[in-house]
This record gives sequence, C-alpha cells and structure tokens, in this order.
Amino acid sequence: MHKLMRYIKGYERQALLAPLFKMLEACFELFVPLVIASIIDTGIKNGDAAFIWTRCGLLVLLAAIGLASSLTAQYFSATAALGFGTALRRDLYRHIDTLSYSELDGIGTPTLVTRMTSDINQVQNGVNLTLRLLLRSPFIVIGALIMAFSISPKLTLLFLGVTVAVSLIIWAIMRITVPIYHEAQNGLDRVTLLTRENYVGARVVRAFARQADELAAFVETNDHLKSLQFAAGRISALMNPLTYLVVNLAVVALLRGGMEVDAGALTQGEVIALINYMSQILLSLLRLADLVVSVTRALASGMRVNEILNTRTTMEDPGTAPLAVDGAAEAVRFEHVDFTYHGAGAPSLTDISFAAGCGETIGVIGGTGSGKSTLIDLICRFYDADRGTVTLFGHDVKQYSFAQLRSLVGIVPQQAVLFTGTIRDNMQWAAPNATDAQIWEALEIAQAADFVRSKPGMLDAPVETAGRNFSGGQRQRLTIARALVPKPKILILDDSASALDFATDAALRKAIKEKTQGMTVFIVSQRAASVQRADHILVLDDGTLAGDAPHAALLQSCEVYKEICLSQLSKEEVAKTL
Repeated sequence: MHKLMRYIKGYERQALLAPLFKMLEACFELFVPLVIASIIDTGIKNGDAAFIWTRCGLLVLLAAIGLASSLTAQYFSATAALGFGTALRRDLYRHIDTLSYSELDGIGTPTLVTRMTSDINQVQNGVNLTLRLLLRSPFIVIGALIMAFSISPKLTLLFLGVTVAVSLIIWAIMRITVPIYHEAQNGLDRVTLLTRENYVGARVVRAFARQADELAAFVETNDHLKSLQFAAGRISALMNPLTYLVVNLAVVALLRGGMEVDAGALTQGEVIALINYMSQILLSLLRLADLVVSVTRALASGMRVNEILNTRTTMEDPGTAPLAVDGAAEAVRFEHVDFTYHGAGAPSLTDISFAAGCGETIGVIGGTGSGKSTLIDLICRFYDADRGTVTLFGHDVKQYSFAQLRSLVGIVPQQAVLFTGTIRDNMQWAAPNATDAQIWEALEIAQAADFVRSKPGMLDAPVETAGRNFSGGQRQRLTIARALVPKPKILILDDSASALDFATDAALRKAIKEKTQGMTVFIVSQRAASVQRADHILVLDDGTLAGDAPHAALLQSCEVYKEICLSQLSKEEVAKTL
C-alpha cells in the first residue's frame, strides 16, 4: 500500500491538516467530561445557576468548535482522498494502455474493470478514513486513559482492562472477517465476468435460448458472493453487542465504586466524568475497528491494483526518432517466424517466410485457427515473434516507435468497433486534423459515402455506444474508412468485409486497388472470391505456410487452396479463373 501513497503528491497539505483538525476536535471532546463534572460538583451542589449557565455555554462553545474542526477535517480528508483516487485511476489507465496483448490476454478484461473501479474506490475510502481516524481514535483512547488516571489512578486499571478486552474482541473479529472480504472481492471479479459475457453475447444467448441457463449461472455466482458478504456481516455484527457488554459491565463496576464517593475519594461529578471517558474509549475503539476493516479491504484492493501496476510489458516502445522509409525496399518481410501464445499448447505460426512488395495486394486465406489473424498481428507488432524477424520497409519492426509504426500500418480488425460521438469523430481517430474532403474520399473508397449522406447531419450524425445505430455492414465500412483516412503505407483488412454482400465486397476491393496507388494491402478472408485477384496469396494451414503464389498457380500446386476454392465455388467457376 505504501507504494501507492505517492499518488497523494499534490495533496500533502490536505493530508497533513485533516488529522491535525481531527486531533483538535478530540482535544475539545476530552474536556467535555471535566466541564460536566464541574457542573455537578460545583453548580448543582451549590445551587449556583449562573455557574451552571456559564458552563453550559462553554459546552456549546466546545461543541461548535469541535464541529467546525470536524467539518474542516472532513473537507481536507475528502479532498486528499479524491485527489489520490483520481491520480491512481489515471495512472492505472495509462499503465494498462502500455501493456501488450500478451499481458492483457493473461490478466483478462473483467478483472481489469473491477480493479479500475471497485478496487480503486476501496483504496480511496481507506485513505479517507485513515486521514480522519488514524490519529484521532488512538489519541482519544490514550487521552481518556490519562484523564481517568488524573481523576482516579486506582480505577484507571479498570479502564486498561476494558481497553484490552475490547481490543481483543475487535482483533478476533477482524482476523475472521478479513479473509472473507478478500474472497468476496475475488467473487466480484466473477460477477463482472459473467455480466460482461452476457452483455456482449446477448444475441447469441437468445439465439440459443440459453437465458435460463445463463441466469442460473449468474444467480449461483451472485448468491455465493451474497453468502460471503452475509457471513462477514454476521460476524461483524457481533462487534457492537460484545463491546457494549464489556463497557456496560465496566460502568456497573464504576458505579459500584461509588463507595469511594462516600469515603470522599471521588466526587459525584468525577464518577460521571469517568463513565463518559469509558464511553469515549468504547466509541473510539469501534471507530478504530471500522478503520481497520476499511484499511484491510483497502490493502487487499491496493495489492490487486499494485499487481497491475507492477506488471511490466514485454513489448517496450523503443521511442526512437522516425526511421527513413525506403520505398524501394519490400513493404513486409517474414523470415522463419515462429509464434506461440502464452499458455498455448502448440505454436500458432511455424517457420513463416514471405515477402510483400510496395503497392502489392496480398491475400491471406486459410481455415479457422490457421493463424491468419496472428500473422497480421505480428505485422502491427501487437505481439513479438518468438523466433525469426519481421521487417517493414527494410527495418526490423521492433526498431520503429509505436507512433511511427501505427502511422505506417492501418488495420481494420475482425470486430468492427465504433466509439460514441459522431461519424467525423470516429474518422479522425488516426488523423485528428483530417479535413472533410479527406474523410469523404475515404468513405467513397470504403463504399460508405452513400449511407452517410442519407444520415441527418451526415458527418455530424451521432454514433451510439459500440455503433449500435448502424448495421453490421455499415459498421464494417466505417471502420475501413477510418483506417483509410490517414492514408497508411500498409492497409490490413482482417476479414473486415464478412458482413458485406458480394457486390459491395467486389466494389470495395476494386476501389481500394484503383484509388490507393502505392499502398500495400493485406486482405485476410475465408472467401476465395475476396482474395483470388490479389497479386499473390498466402495460404495458411495449421500455422504453416502451405502456399504463396497467385490464384491460378495455387490451384495447380496447393491442395489446401484448391479444397477451399472447390468448397465455395463450382468446378466450372474454378475453371474460369484459370
């Protein structure tokens, strides 16, 4: 947790003033029993109404100053805690953005969401309570013991015994409940996972009529989380009865000490003051218990946040100056590349070697799981090859800064993702200064201009969450246009026309070929018709390169490619392409 305290930077003054004002409030609170004792022993005993009213006024003044001190402390502690949480959340978000796909695959989205939200909130609340109570509660306990000792050293032993007994009760309850709270936080990860899966896959769930099964799985997980929280709650609920029992027994013992009043060793007011100090000790210890609960949960959450912050990316940005791009060199070259996903039992790519020249159109085809998306992920350096080299324009892909690499390569992923805003906002993601003319040019190539013009506001038409106000084909065409706006030297279409009809797909490929001169285009598809007019086609089979040649040559030399074509086209259609 101490590693996270650097995020309090900038709020040191508030973090210092909050506990100081709380201690000031505690000082005034410790004087209250003495004032009450003086009212009883002097004012009431002597029937001095003026003295009583004066002391009552002093009590009101102490209460007012204490309230002002408390509110000031609350303000400073809340300000420091919110600043801490904001800085931590910002840094965690920034750090997650630096992680490579390998780390993100291993951590998982649901736990990242939980740690970004629930865990940071827990840590923030822990900081808030710590600033308010860490010094105040022990100060009240110690101060009350000292005040009791000044009144009656003999009865102070009773105070010490009560303090130890209450502390042991609180410690025992905390020892039992803290592991339960930690397990509950992990259970929250599982609830987030199921919620996300059902939200993203809602259509699939309904298509297979699995609502009841998914609901049952969610209810089981949610009920388990509830049972954990109930178990912790039931045990924690014992704290108040047990501690109040101990304190009330101590009060009875104090009242039995009234014999010392008869003996003249104590006054009636001092007995009342001792009872008040006993109550102050109880309340302070209970607040300290709340602090321990909150801080313990904050520590557990802080460890979870630290796990992410301590996760170092295996793919550092070299941050080098922009490299010279040799237009005469090959756009992409793979030399004996192997790649295996972390935790996978078998390699996804084995000994892949090929070259793609500038301005060429390269088709990538193969069965499901053959390694098509993995291959293009290595071009974009979303992953690093385990063996071999990937070069772009004569330079190893690892030598490029991420900024230059992203400007060279435009990718349209399999899943069309749009962001809330307007069409123009989405089109300017890779080129913030792109003009409307550049955007319309990209939309024309992507076959998206017609439906965008039909939208009210056209480029200013709203895009709802995940682009849900567009059809699947429209989303795909908009994501293609977004990749075309900055005019990258390499364009990768990763099965990004799967929702398009054959006519639109053909028009898209024709427009890309005619209007993107000099751009190297990779078309990843399971449709033979989508890649057959490429300059050459990479045929992947179970992670190996089964063929690398134009369409006609592959039909003669590559059985895998021939089987794909015959499964999608008739023998007559295949013969026409020869």
